[in-house]
Amino acid sequence: MQWKMKYLSACLLLTSASTFANQAADSVAPEQSSGIQQKQLVTAKDWMVTAANPLATQAGADILAQGGNAIDAMVTTQLMLGLVEPQSSGIGGGAFLVYWDANTKKLTTYDGRETAPLDATPQLFHDENGQPLKFYDAVVGGRSVGTPGTVKLMWDTHQKYGQLEWSKLIAPVIEVANNGFEISPRLATLIEKDAERLSRFATTKAYFFNSDGSPKAAGTLLKNPQYAATLDAIAKQGATAFYQGPIAASIIETVQKAAGNPGVLAQKDFDAYSIKQREPVCLAYQSYDVCGMGPPSSGALTVGQILAITEQFDLKAWGAKDAKSWQVIADASRLAFADRGMFMADEDFVPMPTQGLLDPEYLKQRAKLIKPGQALDSVSSGNPPWSYAQRQSLDESIELPSTSHFNIVDKQGNIVSITTTIENAFGSRLMTNGFLLNNELTDFSFRTHKDGKPIANRLEPGKRPRSSMAPTIIMQDDKPYMAIGSPGGSRIIGYVAQAIIAHTQWGMDIQQAINQPHLLNRFGTLDIEQGTSAESLKAELEQMGFEVNIRDLNSGLHAILLQRGQLQGAADPRREGTAVGK
Repeated sequence: MQWKMKYLSACLLLTSASTFANQAADSVAPEQSSGIQQKQLVTAKDWMVTAANPLATQAGADILAQGGNAIDAMVTTQLMLGLVEPQSSGIGGGAFLVYWDANTKKLTTYDGRETAPLDATPQLFHDENGQPLKFYDAVVGGRSVGTPGTVKLMWDTHQKYGQLEWSKLIAPVIEVANNGFEISPRLATLIEKDAERLSRFATTKAYFFNSDGSPKAAGTLLKNPQYAATLDAIAKQGATAFYQGPIAASIIETVQKAAGNPGVLAQKDFDAYSIKQREPVCLAYQSYDVCGMGPPSSGALTVGQILAITEQFDLKAWGAKDAKSWQVIADASRLAFADRGMFMADEDFVPMPTQGLLDPEYLKQRAKLIKPGQALDSVSSGNPPWSYAQRQSLDESIELPSTSHFNIVDKQGNIVSITTTIENAFGSRLMTNGFLLNNELTDFSFRTHKDGKPIANRLEPGKRPRSSMAPTIIMQDDKPYMAIGSPGGSRIIGYVAQAIIAHTQWGMDIQQAINQPHLLNRFGTLDIEQGTSAESLKAELEQMGFEVNIRDLNSGLHAILLQRGQLQGAADPRREGTAVGK
């Protein structure tokens, strides 16, 4: 009965966290008609977890309560998310980790991004006529599957930092997998929405659908003994159980024999896979240093550019209700995304002007292109300073919203900010050993060249596809101030940047900053979150010259603020997440 009590406890936490929070006076707030239930700021003193599902949040909290540290809790939280939120992340995918080590007072990042198979060719996503495949023709099946990195990321960081025994971290997830959990409303909705693609493969269909072919409904008890068996092997043998032997062989067979769309993943890809520890990318902003994951993620660079460009304008005086604020943010985002498309990719394969993209003088020059009250007619990439010039073409890759983000702060002050994914919702739709396989290879540009010039984010063997994931730790006076991140495909960048602006410029607490409606512009069209009071800005923004689209913007922001000996946790009201602390 232990698992049932934990499930009920987690659901109570979700309910209590969904009460209404007070809004800052100048905020543009989500309205009740949107179906968004604003959540309450959660405070704690010793430790905190914010994650996208109450069962996962509680699982991580239980590890901290038992004396585990942030890395210990990360392992359990991630494995539970892979069970109860399988559409977003799991051991069949990859992750980026930004980590603060309280002992050494050092910030570092770990790259657990998937890699392209060594047998992949530039024509992997071309049809018989040499033209790029349509997105879902490439996604569904084995062709899109890269070498998973999540298990090795958990194992390697636990070997270095972990406190509790490895198997002890996995046991609670095995218990829930065997006994079952109730399908959440969000998971049920997504199963129904993706029914046609999920039904193409027998193993996946058997897990998510009833015997009559109908999607399993919210509240259905879902057991996953195959996942439990996989986790039991990993608990006993560590990462070796995943990358060698029967589990790896099953993944490879599933990919290579996927009906209609086989892939080329092989054992040599598992043998060659490694986690890369990288220096964080940091940008000075106001009184803070905003730090995150560098290439192959575009997250920290593009968030940093948006913040630096908008810093040249008086957003603080204008406030969140003034359309000029959102026009400046939108145009700053367009400028940053133009640089992202031209320059950003896996820096192990493509030379990148990383420092030049964050050069203060370069960003001031980019800011001068923006005229408050008048949207930019067109946007192109800039000419950041770097040691030599390289002619490239704009990227054409597509990132659709999915993914998950969670944060952990332990009693010692160690901090985890991790964004984790299998890319598109339900990934490749291939399932083996109780978990879904990623479709990360479709984060590459399907074209390799355009107009005779190479595309930085082109597919190459062993390369890691560019990502927008933006796990972030903000520093102030050389101390951690905030951990934040979000899912959402390439919209992640805007979600994170706007939440930081709302908190630092408009005086919102982190829950208010997350609750506020989204207004995003990546490639020219300005998206306004449907059913929120931000819709009132539509006419004025159109008068400024924007093409405006009212649509659902389903972020999954989570944040923890560390200030004056107190922890403040916030979860996005648009998803099922919670914050739990003590």
